[in-house]
Amino acid sequence: MLKKSLLVVLTTVVGFISEAQENSPYSRYGIGDLVPNQHIANRGMGGISIAYSDYGLIGSPLNINLVNPAFLGSLTNTRNFSNTIYDFGAELDFRTIKSSTTADKYASRNLSPSYLQIAFPVSTKKMEKNGLGWGVAFGLTPISRINYKIESFRRDPAVDSINSLYEGTGGISQFNLSTGFRKTGKGKYKNDFLIGVSSGLTFGNKDISTKTAILNDSVQFSKSDYQLNSRFRGVFVKTGFQYAMNLKRLGVLRLGAYVNLEQQLTAKQNIINQTFDFDYSGGVIKIDSIYSVSEIKGTMVLPMRYGFGFTYQTKNKKWLIGSDFEQTQFTKYRYYDASDFTADMWTLRVGLEYYPSKVGATNKRYVEYLKYRAGFYIGPDYIKINDTRNNLVFTGGLSMPLTTPRSIQTRGEYVTLNTSFEIGSRGANVNSGVKENITRFNFGIAMNARWFQKRSYD
Repeated sequence: MLKKSLLVVLTTVVGFISEAQENSPYSRYGIGDLVPNQHIANRGMGGISIAYSDYGLIGSPLNINLVNPAFLGSLTNTRNFSNTIYDFGAELDFRTIKSSTTADKYASRNLSPSYLQIAFPVSTKKMEKNGLGWGVAFGLTPISRINYKIESFRRDPAVDSINSLYEGTGGISQFNLSTGFRKTGKGKYKNDFLIGVSSGLTFGNKDISTKTAILNDSVQFSKSDYQLNSRFRGVFVKTGFQYAMNLKRLGVLRLGAYVNLEQQLTAKQNIINQTFDFDYSGGVIKIDSIYSVSEIKGTMVLPMRYGFGFTYQTKNKKWLIGSDFEQTQFTKYRYYDASDFTADMWTLRVGLEYYPSKVGATNKRYVEYLKYRAGFYIGPDYIKINDTRNNLVFTGGLSMPLTTPRSIQTRGEYVTLNTSFEIGSRGANVNSGVKENITRFNFGIAMNARWFQKRSYD
């Protein structure tokens, strides 16, 4: 079953990458439209992740925490084998974009990958016996997307009508290699302290163009095409911690924090300004090159991001509530030493989770192994052109095991289908500009496979 599921996931990844599209006019600014960086399960409860740790039926986490690398210290070796987590997520969002100054309205549907991650424990039995844990993860995650196509018509008394077509593609992604450690304290309560670090390559591109045509009945003007193509890459570093306090009969209180340091990405840019015409198939035919320069070196500065939060889980592990607060200093964003229409942003997240079954139980109905989630998040957007665009999003989610509880207990291999949705808007109180209503459906598969099992028979 795991092999078949993995094949389906890999096939789906290729399909999603080829189908991924997004059309948002605000993605023209800054680093583009920010992609949610939380796990599909966490998105169902407002995105709370910083102090979150998801434990399965055999005491090992079911999903990978994508926000705080300290979580990796929770991965454990159990029953003479290691559980390796293969985690894949995707999103389908429906957007309605409406101008606040005209009656214009635009709807789009976008299918995009969210992440592909693999995590596994590397701690030995001796380390586990001494209260030490060690886990490692690697994978690929998108950070932002740039994709827009906007056409405008305006009247100029000097030359007649002017038609402009603005297009942009690109975005930023990260390949990460992360590790986390856990130290379980001694004594009556055995509190856990976890610390982790994540690093890797940040890379991406930003390709924008403006095509302009002057429409005149008596004079023929050449069409102009201005293109700016950029490539950038650099190293990122993120670190975080979690501290889990055993409150005896009251449950577990977990605190967490992380910081993603400022990044200096090296960039190369090509600029082309030319006249052109269209052929019969709609392709561009170059007429004359007005200006062209390539391999312009520069930098892109991605600002520091940090956050802190908490979760509280009841003693019977049925209820979990939590909250996160995050802030990013986008006023420090620079692109070839130039600022943009960006502002510092903060996000407050609140969520809860309900799990009907008892941990370790094998004699309950399937429905009692479902995990239910709900929450919301709020905060200003980092793109600011006129007034601040405020974000308010409500969320919900459901996790469903695709293997039976008894099979999980006896074999240790299991597959979980995570689903969540987000409903909200951006730009609700903007006097001029664009308002976006977004409904996003998220779904992902977390596969836990047995590795390094000692076999008596083969």
